[in-house]
Amino acid sequence: MAAIFGFDAYAPKEIADRVETIGVAKARLPLIAQVALGVLAGGFIGLGALYFTLVTSDVNLSFAVSRVLGGVSFSLGLILVVAAGAELFTGNNLLVLAWASQRITTRELLTNWLVIYCANLAGALGLVALVWLSNHWQMNGSAVGIQAVKIAAAKASLPFWDAFLKGILCNILVCLAVWLALAGRSIVDKICAIVFPVSAFVAAGFEHSIANMYFIPLGVLLKENLAVTGAENLSWLALGTNLVPVTLGNIVGGGVMVALVYHLVYHRGVKT
Repeated sequence: MAAIFGFDAYAPKEIADRVETIGVAKARLPLIAQVALGVLAGGFIGLGALYFTLVTSDVNLSFAVSRVLGGVSFSLGLILVVAAGAELFTGNNLLVLAWASQRITTRELLTNWLVIYCANLAGALGLVALVWLSNHWQMNGSAVGIQAVKIAAAKASLPFWDAFLKGILCNILVCLAVWLALAGRSIVDKICAIVFPVSAFVAAGFEHSIANMYFIPLGVLLKENLAVTGAENLSWLALGTNLVPVTLGNIVGGGVMVALVYHLVYHRGVKT
């Protein structure tokens, strides 16, 4: 029956082995491939953020319905990263598993993170420019644009420790979504594995550094066209102020609380 219905997901220990092996391959991708795939991932996550903004701009939805539907919509971003193939900084925090097993060096780990992070930023900003120039934000009487500015303003006003802790919580769920996706053997398996953890972090209002590379710049560009309370705090400086704690939180959430924990469970003391 398991063969008939496809209940043949990888076991947790097998997932850990796969994450470690894939981490080695990711760390040693040619630079041009890392950059290209990183730019794609930034754009993919931005598309998920765009979808989220569109759905949550409907003021007729109740709070819970809006958050859950927005979260499911945002899942598009990670689905594209995993299924279509791209390099995402927050997902690559799982490379800590390969680093802890001494299969990649500290330099390889940090170089990968830096390259992918910058490439993600480029991809997200590229999508921001397209959305801004296309006037997509004018949909529904500019309700979509107003929602985009509100989201950006809320993120820009987060205190450091709130942003840091929400970054931790976010990437625990994001990396678990990637982890679960690697348990599946089909595209349907992977999509189903991604939707619930990702929609949960989005609905709960946690902070994803790469998504914020789309949300905040778009708000900065739109604030001059739309009168939104609180938008006066939006600036390019606010992007950096938000990204520092959120990025650090994402690293702790994914690298320490997922990757390092699973290393201790399955690979500590094991020669590879």
